[in-house]
Amino acid sequence: MSKPKVKRPKMIRYTFKDFERDFPTDDACLEWLRDYLYPDGIFCQPCGKVTKHHKVASRRSYSCQYCGHHVHPTANTIYHKSSTSLKTWFHAIYLMASTRCGISAKQLERETGVTYKTAWRMFKQIRKMLEEDRDPFSGQVEADESFFGGKAKNMHKDVRARKIQGRGASGKVAVAGVLQRQGAVIAKVITDTEATTLIPFLEERVLPSTMVYTDEAPSYNSLNASGYEHRRVHHSAKVWVRGDAHTNGIEGFWSLVKNGIRGVNHSVSAKYLQSYLNEYAFRYSRRFDIIPMFRSFLTQVRKASD
Repeated sequence: MSKPKVKRPKMIRYTFKDFERDFPTDDACLEWLRDYLYPDGIFCQPCGKVTKHHKVASRRSYSCQYCGHHVHPTANTIYHKSSTSLKTWFHAIYLMASTRCGISAKQLERETGVTYKTAWRMFKQIRKMLEEDRDPFSGQVEADESFFGGKAKNMHKDVRARKIQGRGASGKVAVAGVLQRQGAVIAKVITDTEATTLIPFLEERVLPSTMVYTDEAPSYNSLNASGYEHRRVHHSAKVWVRGDAHTNGIEGFWSLVKNGIRGVNHSVSAKYLQSYLNEYAFRYSRRFDIIPMFRSFLTQVRKASD
């Protein structure tokens, strides 16, 4: 007897027409940022209380009605000291959040008119704010590891020598992941796929007594001794599902990331792979949210001092 399908609320659509309505100008973007960062009003340090602030013409700041002290909502955020308009920043975030796989910096250059250097820097800054510090998972969790990068045998010998530095012998980058069923995912670049690396990775991100599903990799042999319930699925025997035991969720996430990078970015260096994993994990973990993905991206902005 098949299990009944879980009905999930549909995410509210947020179209480009909605974006143009909500953020028609730089001032509208700055007003949203002010309201988000100061939901209870702006506290004026010289006055020692929350006071009325007015927008300063031609500047990204607000001035206290009583003492004239300036507050800059963009200060110490990803928008800090950027000469790029706020609307272009918001547009970049909208484009990045509107697809399952994001877009390339080259596409952003074409759509917004900024230079490629500016587009690449904007995406780098946006990805910085997508890194999350999640509470440890519980319930049913899938764990798996994967490898990113081209095969060393296909590289020129000089390139191969450079690529293998800091990677495995194959020239690929090792990545570990844990996925909470019907929930979030965490993916992290690791040095190797030995038990001494994978078990501490799991212990940090999964609560004891949790049911952990893995494949037959020997690195997971000590999971029971580490306080977890552990069930395997034997891929080498062409067994992909055995009751509730499978790793289809985390493997689907790996496929999503690899196909996205291959189709959008073509390749990603080991240096920046973690930031791309953060972006994909952020979107994937919110796939069942009802609020628009664009709003989820926007509300990740933080002051550096926070």
